[in-house]
Amino acid sequence: MKPVTVITGRAVPLDRSDVDTDQIIPSDWLKRVERTGFGAGLFSEWRDDRNFVLNEPQYAGANILVAGPNFGTGSSREHAVWALLDYGFDAVVSPRFADIFRNNCTKQGLLPVEVDAALGRSLLDAVVADSSLELTIDVARGTIEAPAAGLEGSFPLDEFTRERLLNGWDDIGLTLRHAEEISVYESRRSPWMPTAGVSSTAPR
Repeated sequence: MKPVTVITGRAVPLDRSDVDTDQIIPSDWLKRVERTGFGAGLFSEWRDDRNFVLNEPQYAGANILVAGPNFGTGSSREHAVWALLDYGFDAVVSPRFADIFRNNCTKQGLLPVEVDAALGRSLLDAVVADSSLELTIDVARGTIEAPAAGLEGSFPLDEFTRERLLNGWDDIGLTLRHAEEISVYESRRSPWMPTAGVSSTAPR
């Protein structure tokens, strides 16, 4: 995944609480075998309503989703994160995230920005009032700001998660940090044992 350092952009206000993963990406979309193309299914049932916020032209191209509390509840499907990323979102702001959803986000490069309830409400109201409002989220500092609206705050990230985001390490990337040690270990294993790569001496 790409490093996530500073995210700057406009936001979409999703003033709904307890949004679950089936609402984020309905189960009909889980038949796909690729990890791409899920953006078309993002909130697809809600998007049938032409007044739904994602259908409003003033929010086109926004890369931050500002949602109500308890975002990402329900099943553990990674597809919800894939859909948000594929649609073009780099970050989701909410007063609370479901634990599994938040973990899925950080492993895929979607930044979950958990703010206190008062700031969450103020950000929603500010984005509704001004669709051109620009937000800046700094991963290293753990801050979110909307200077034109006079809003700023912080969000928690443990140091391991912060480091993996700043360096763009997904689970494979974390493993590849130890590629040299893995190669040394594999070179010392008995030739009849399974290896991480293809070996001409491995049994078939």
